[in-house]
Order: sequence, then structure tokens, then C-alpha cells
Amino acid sequence: MAKLRTAYFCQNCGAQYSQWMGQCKNCGQWNTLVEEIVEKTSSHKTPPFSTKSKQHVINIIEVETSEEPRIKTPSEELNRVLGGGIVLGSVTLIGGEPGIGKSTLLLQLALKMKKKIFYVSGEESASQIKMRADRLTDIQNPNCFLFTETNLEKILQEAKKLEPDFVIIDSIQTLQSQLIESSPGTVSQIRECSNEIIKYAKENNVPVFLVGHITKDGQIAGPKVLEHMVDVVLNFDGDRNHLFRLLRANKNRFGSTSEIGIYEMISQGLKEIKNPSEILITKKFEELSGNSIAVTLEGNRPMLLEIQALVSTAVYGTPQRSSTGFDAKRLNMLLAVLEKRAGFQLGAKDVFLNITGGIKTDDPALDLAVVASILSSNEDIAISEHYCFAGEIGLSGEIRPIAQAEQRITEAEKLGYEKIFISNLNKLPKKKFGIKIEEVSKIEDFHERLF
Repeated sequence: MAKLRTAYFCQNCGAQYSQWMGQCKNCGQWNTLVEEIVEKTSSHKTPPFSTKSKQHVINIIEVETSEEPRIKTPSEELNRVLGGGIVLGSVTLIGGEPGIGKSTLLLQLALKMKKKIFYVSGEESASQIKMRADRLTDIQNPNCFLFTETNLEKILQEAKKLEPDFVIIDSIQTLQSQLIESSPGTVSQIRECSNEIIKYAKENNVPVFLVGHITKDGQIAGPKVLEHMVDVVLNFDGDRNHLFRLLRANKNRFGSTSEIGIYEMISQGLKEIKNPSEILITKKFEELSGNSIAVTLEGNRPMLLEIQALVSTAVYGTPQRSSTGFDAKRLNMLLAVLEKRAGFQLGAKDVFLNITGGIKTDDPALDLAVVASILSSNEDIAISEHYCFAGEIGLSGEIRPIAQAEQRITEAEKLGYEKIFISNLNKLPKKKFGIKIEEVSKIEDFHERLF
């Protein structure tokens, strides 16, 4: 007689326990353990391995390699983030905040691709998807087939009958397998459904896109093993109060994870930003203190960002430190370096920092532009709008070299800037640039040349 085997799973991190307890030892959350049926065990045990296996040991030198064929999408930004296109048989997981544009991005992809698309939705009806499709674009893909279903077995059955070139599932948290007796969205259901979908993708060589929900901490909901199972994990984020959306790859088995795609949310859906530098920089009619231009790098794409700083006397006694789009701890470090190494008295002043456009970045090359904006606002002297900055600042006040300096200089030159401040330790090629390169070594030297 078959017996049911159950276990207790943490709904926050996916840890498994043999008995119930109040607190999960793995993540520390309380009352998150739920009993779920794992499998039906039978008295007939299968052998651990088969002697008829065709696999054999092979030397790595003898392994033949070939370039993975890729499907080019109509979105150049998506192609860049994926590493050149969609690999056949790959499974891509895309996560993001509710309403950020995950479904919009994939629906636009389904409508514009000249392939047979199987679009599965467990969250919307067919009429809702059609209304959104009419709003997004006038181009309608006659080979885009909708299926509003949450039963995994029915979805895979229809997919095998339809034989699509591309599958989109929105979302993995709504699917339910009949083999697992638990509600949709639980750890067991997500793991079982993902495993079956990945198996279908690899056996039929069909690329699959999965939409995933995220937790309040910004992590993809469900067991962490889900991110290990899929080939690509994309994160679609951005400030909902701004128009820009950033697409980043947290994991990519077929390309780099340092690339970034930038979109603008408009009434007709998501629009690609070909040259973000021209949009992210404000066209000022007059020069104002506290504004500077930083040359940053996202993957292989150089961008120019506008840094704004406001330094004022602390009214309430305790000075405030606030930053938007820039790491607050790094801002405090830069202020401490300015006070200790360069002698600027900023300890009793409020400092507010902002990267325009809602962009968030952790490139250390922004340090020099941040310091320039703070000094400009503190002394109320405007920086020339033809100057830009790229350099990292160390704890001793030295200006450190940055990666791919030549590419940053070329981008600044292309956009018409006249002078760029960088570290004197950067090794530049012996060629003439159309932009003046100002090499600085310490903050004191930088301050003298800037003002």
C-alpha cells in the first residue's frame, strides 16, 4: 500500500523540515512553515542507476563546441541584455514590481515577433490581454495564440499540440500541477511546475519566458532553487514615479550579466531608449551650482548622468544626509574624505544628492562627479556645462583610475563636451582626442583646477 510522505516547507525561503516549528532556522521568519505532500512512496524501489546509460567519460579537449543559435527579437535592448538574442531551448525568468511593465514587455515581444507564439496567462482573461494589445501597437501577430489556464498538465498538452516557436507564461506563481496537493504559489507547486516547464523546453528546443512575482525585499518569490534551475534571470525595475525602466540580467548562462537595457514607459507601452545620455541630462538655460555630469558605464554601454547636490546649513541641529539613486553609505564616506583629507567643513551641513531620471547605479566612477556637485553647491559656484567627470575616490583622498576610460572619453567627446576630469593614473592610448583631458591626482588638486 502506497504511503503519503509530507514535509514542512518555509514559504519565504523554501527550507524543508521534517516537523513543524514556529520559526524557520534558515531565514528567521515566524509562522511560515506549511505542511505539503512531497510524494507517494511505494514499496517497489527503482535502482539508483541504469547500466544501459549511454553517457561515458570524455576528455574536455575532445568535446566539440558550436555557437548556440539565437533568435533575434525586435527589441535591441532585450537582445543586448540576453547576450545577442534568445537561445533555443533556454528558460528565462523575469521578475519585477507589480505594474512595472513585465507583462507589457512580453506582450509587445509576442505581437512583434514573426514567430508562432504561445502566450499563457493565469492572471488575465483573453479579452483583457486583447484590450492591452490594441493599446500597445497596431501590429498584430496572426500567429500569437492565447491560453488562459493555470493547470500545468493542460498547458503542456496544448503546447505539444500547437508546437510553438516561443512560449510565454505569465506567471509561474499562478500555475498548479495535479501531482502536488497544495495551492498555487507554494514552494512545492513552483518547484514542480518549473521543473516540468524546463523539461519541456529542453526536450522540444523551445525557448520559454516565465514571469515571476517578487517579495517586499525585491527578491523573486518562491524557492531560491528556481533561479538556479532557469538559464537566465532578468530583473525589470525602475521608479514608478519616473518614466524609465531598467532591464538587468542577474544570471545569464549565455552572455554577460553586466549589460543593461533602458525603456521609457509611454501610453503605447514600452519605448526603447537608443541614446539615454541625451534624455537623462537636463537642457539648462542657465548654469546652476550643484550640477555636474558623470560618465558611467553599464556593461559595454557608456552613459552620461546628471548629478545634483544641495548643501545647506542644518536648521534643526542634526545634519541630514539623503541620496536618491546613489548609495547613502558611499555618500557619507565621500563627505568624510572631503572633511578629513581636504579640510572642507561639511559636518554641520545638510547634504542632499540626486541622480536625475530615477536611475540607480553603483559605478564607483561617479565619485568624482558627486564630489564636484557637493563642492559646487557648498561654494555656490556653477560648474561649466561643458565639463564632465569620471573617477573613483579613495579614503586617502586620491583619485583612482577607472575601467575602460577610453570608451568613456569617446562617449563624452561624441556628445560635445569640451573637458573631462579623470585620474592621472589611467593609462590612455597615444592618440589625439577631440576633448581636453584634465588629469588630477588628489581632491585638493581637483578643487584648484575645477574652480
